[in-house]
Amino acid sequence: MIKNDLYLKALRGETVERPPVWMMRQAGRYLPEFIALRDKYDFFTRCQTPELASEITVQPIRRFPLDAAILFSDILVVPQAMGIDFKMKESVGPWLDEPIRTAEQVDNVIVPDVNDTLGYVFDAIEMTLEKLDNEIPLIGFAGSPWTIFCYCIEGRGSKDFNIAKSFCFLQPEAAHKLLQKITDTTIAYLKRKVQKGVSAVQVFDSWGGMLSPADYQEFSWQYINQIVEALAPLTHVVVFGKGCWFALDEMTKSKASAVGVDWTITPELARQFTNHSVTLQGNFDPSRLHSKPATIRKMVHEMINRFGKDKYIVNLGHGILPNIPVENAEAFIKAVVEWKP
Repeated sequence: MIKNDLYLKALRGETVERPPVWMMRQAGRYLPEFIALRDKYDFFTRCQTPELASEITVQPIRRFPLDAAILFSDILVVPQAMGIDFKMKESVGPWLDEPIRTAEQVDNVIVPDVNDTLGYVFDAIEMTLEKLDNEIPLIGFAGSPWTIFCYCIEGRGSKDFNIAKSFCFLQPEAAHKLLQKITDTTIAYLKRKVQKGVSAVQVFDSWGGMLSPADYQEFSWQYINQIVEALAPLTHVVVFGKGCWFALDEMTKSKASAVGVDWTITPELARQFTNHSVTLQGNFDPSRLHSKPATIRKMVHEMINRFGKDKYIVNLGHGILPNIPVENAEAFIKAVVEWKP
């Protein structure tokens, strides 16, 4: 059994002495030991080498009293497995030489056997669990079908994903076909992660907030909900949609164990929109980690008091930024551990 099961208790909605804490992108670019590996190996080499991925996963666990680890990987390993050849381009980010722009290209996208194409992720889970030695739970994750779709159509990051949205509105049949292929692959991928021993999975809908509420239902939520329905009987599912406050009520009605919220909503409204019935995760502004440690500590304590200690997981409202001082990240985590009612 896992020795520190605070995170799992929060997902089950049980009473806790204090809420659990972890940070999105906690195994990342703000850590000097991560930077040392980044300088030696390119991005996808780190994702696709189980020894490196597991080492990066546990780096923050060695430093900080975190209540959960999240497997180091990337949401784009799923489209790569589907034959969509993403690269990570210096100073640009995700890059596709030939973005998907036609129905014919969609037809050529495969739904792979995840054991063949993503075996390196499952090997990394095994290695990581060995290192964690049942101290804390391990979280597996995937991008939402809509978020992955955005990159596949756009071919790179974007401020508005206008090309991706236009594809949906001009070629809805092809759009839904690609979204379904991504969904089917993601379900198989996350199910295998659960079989390999992760304690929970999180679905990141980074670009859901780009859509209107009606379009969100059609092009994002219905596919996320398929994932939730498929995984909820097997494990805890956390859904996080950046900028998706308008969908919180819908998310709450699903079988998700927890719902993530970003920093653009107050704790009080987040509780109201989720009918005080579901575990919430969030929602500290990542940029606020530039504040002085004493200020961070005060703000974290205030955040916990406003959300309430039960049915709550302390986290950032999105991933930690690369230029955050290590001592500020530590102040955030320790503020939770030291919180008293």
